[in-house]
Amino acid sequence: MATFSKIAFQPTTMTTGTGLGTLVVATTTLGTTIHTGANVATTIDEVWLYANNTHSSAVTLTIEFGGVAAKDKIQTSLALSPSGMYLICAGIPLQGNTTPKVITAFAGTASVVSIFGFVNRITA
Repeated sequence: MATFSKIAFQPTTMTTGTGLGTLVVATTTLGTTIHTGANVATTIDEVWLYANNTHSSAVTLTIEFGGVAAKDKIQTSLALSPSGMYLICAGIPLQGNTTPKVITAFAGTASVVSIFGFVNRITA
């Protein structure tokens, strides 16, 4: 029977996150690390990711979801502040792997976008 656990983002393998926002400081690939997936193939992380823009103008945010190829990127424009929270990833599954997949982010302007969210970790 599968086990579901709600956890904070884990920026590095086997490190428990704080649940606080992660400031996106990178402006190019490879972005700021948001979450590192499991290192076991039978574990799936269901990722819920929200972004907040505190800049005085719109900012483009790029999420690198487990890789840096075009097929791995989610890109959106966040309206100017105060914009509130934007839902970026709504329960997208990230399959565990011997080499854990990493979710990173970069923005058009450094240090103005914060990433919040959680993972539902599903283990077999």
